[in-house]
Amino acid sequence: MALVSVAIDSIAAGGDGVGRSNGLVVFVPRTAPGDVVTAQISGNGHFARGALRSIVSPSPVRIEPPCPHYTRDSCGGCQLQHMTYESQLAAKQLIIRDSLERIGKRSVDPPPIERSQKEWRYRTKLTLAMQRRGVRWIAGLHPYDDPARIFPLADCPITDRRVVVAWREVMEGDAYFPDAKELRGSVRITTGGPIFVMIGGRRWAARKQFSTAVPSISAVWWEPADDAPRELVYDKRVDRPPSASFGQVNPEVAETLHSYVLDRARSYEPRSVIDAYAGAGPTAVSLSEQGVIVTAIELDPDASDWSASKLVGPSRAIRARVEDALPGLFPSDLVILNPPRAGVDSLVTATLEAEAGHLRGVIYVSCNPATLARDLARLPSYRIESLRAFDMFPQTAHVETVCELRPAGESA
Repeated sequence: MALVSVAIDSIAAGGDGVGRSNGLVVFVPRTAPGDVVTAQISGNGHFARGALRSIVSPSPVRIEPPCPHYTRDSCGGCQLQHMTYESQLAAKQLIIRDSLERIGKRSVDPPPIERSQKEWRYRTKLTLAMQRRGVRWIAGLHPYDDPARIFPLADCPITDRRVVVAWREVMEGDAYFPDAKELRGSVRITTGGPIFVMIGGRRWAARKQFSTAVPSISAVWWEPADDAPRELVYDKRVDRPPSASFGQVNPEVAETLHSYVLDRARSYEPRSVIDAYAGAGPTAVSLSEQGVIVTAIELDPDASDWSASKLVGPSRAIRARVEDALPGLFPSDLVILNPPRAGVDSLVTATLEAEAGHLRGVIYVSCNPATLARDLARLPSYRIESLRAFDMFPQTAHVETVCELRPAGESA
């Protein structure tokens, strides 16, 4: 361990500030570009992780974080509350560019970024860890520097107040939780009201009593431990989309992103589209309504069934892993990818490489610049046609990216 002085130059993908000290690259959480800080560091080789000890000279973009949990409890839910919103946007643009250059070996400019209409109270979903404390339970988040610990959450200023209110009601019913020492839970706001997913425990004998204790919760699911199938406890909503798992947490930015993807897809005037990782099918359904023949691939049975019920004409939904289904679905004009944070399987990129001579384009929607960059490195037969960022998650280091690809020999 050593105490060093570090001038912070940029923000890394996980939200840490990055600087150099005597040739050593140092990552220091809760720092901002332009800060000069002292940090207690540990590490081997050319990289070290530091703990912030003092701010010698604050950056012009540094501000006082408004959430008391951020400083008092070292809450790991947000990473950038100590920076102005404009500087957060600039940092995310550079995170995308640096990831694509360093991992993807693609030379790009920082992409334009769509800002969030709301900097606060935008989240319509909140997942918390729950831990038994005596006869009662607490629900909260983990400190970034002590991920094994849970602190009780009083409020979350990036989260819609309706979610916070619903969580308080859930915790009033803690006497009826499943038999376990630790659980997780998730509240999401839907058009039919708040819904709740209970995660963990092997036995839930008091689920009916819990349902009575949370009268404003419109639907409850239980995901037992050991990967047992999810169970619907009740659903009082008239319209029942598969919203326990799907839907973006920032609806306004999600709609902007969705419109952008549809616009880019329509620009190809495609006759056929493969929508991979289609979720409940909002993109596939919209394109099918405009006469495009869409094949929507989704593994989740509820989501796949939902999209199948909404698709128009000869379009269809396939319930499968994308890497299993994709090779047999060509020819097609366009492929849309919207994978989870882990990115796509190598079989997917191998299939797209094999089809590069026939495809007109690929639209890749990514929530992780690092796995986007990795997957682009696996697609040497494609060039980047356009790149745009969407700030779905203000106050955090997360960012959505839409990367449009064309086969290298394809003209615009």
